[in-house]
Amino acid sequence: MRKRFPRRNIAALRQEVPFRKFIPNALTLLGLCTGATAIRFALSGHWQAAVIAIVIAAVLDTMDGRIARLLGLESKFGAQLDSLADLVSFGIAPAVLVYMWTLYHSGGAGWTVAMVFCACCAIRLARFNTQADDSEDHLPTSYFTGVPAPAAACLILLPMLLSFQAPVPFLRDPFFNGGWVALISLLMVSRLPTLSFKNLYVPKHLAAPVIAVAAGLVLCIIVWPWATLSAAALVYFGALPFGSRPPGPIRQSFTRPPRPPV
Repeated sequence: MRKRFPRRNIAALRQEVPFRKFIPNALTLLGLCTGATAIRFALSGHWQAAVIAIVIAAVLDTMDGRIARLLGLESKFGAQLDSLADLVSFGIAPAVLVYMWTLYHSGGAGWTVAMVFCACCAIRLARFNTQADDSEDHLPTSYFTGVPAPAAACLILLPMLLSFQAPVPFLRDPFFNGGWVALISLLMVSRLPTLSFKNLYVPKHLAAPVIAVAAGLVLCIIVWPWATLSAAALVYFGALPFGSRPPGPIRQSFTRPPRPPV
């Protein structure tokens, strides 16, 4: 005699799930796959393709969180999945890429530096998740603690980006790159406040200029991709000391005023 399932279980199987609920996590998984593809390009020596894959993963990492907040689909599952994808795309992938590009010339020391970067990325992501859980009942801050993983991945690729434009032997020196990667690793796990764009907004009277600037940046990335990415990384690195307190005009124009207590 066949065993019958309760009616409530059959009703649960027939329940439809809206497609929009899968969009944020699908973007996160797509970013993870893109980061894993960067590792494949690195192992085959396709440096520029690997960098493009990591940049695409960074764009997807920005989109999935914003879309989740826009659709009201934020969840702890999505946050944990995002951190795991970030570890692959911005921890393992760039470390393998820099190692295959230059650090392998220094033998075990180069591999150790690459592993230190991966470990610091994991610590940075774990600390970020812990701080996010602890601050659920508090007002969000306008800065991160330490350099975020996507930014750190772009920074350790800066010598490679510069070498695409001018093949200077110094840029591929394993000792120089090992020191640079070690510095960025320390900045990831440091207590240095860095600028967060999550709580920035565009006022209505500045919407048109901001859109024009964004369109210009997209055009520059299409026409001069390596120069634009290099300039963006240099500007970000130079702005690190001002992470917790940006210049007055920028802070007044793009920082949302705090809500009055209820």
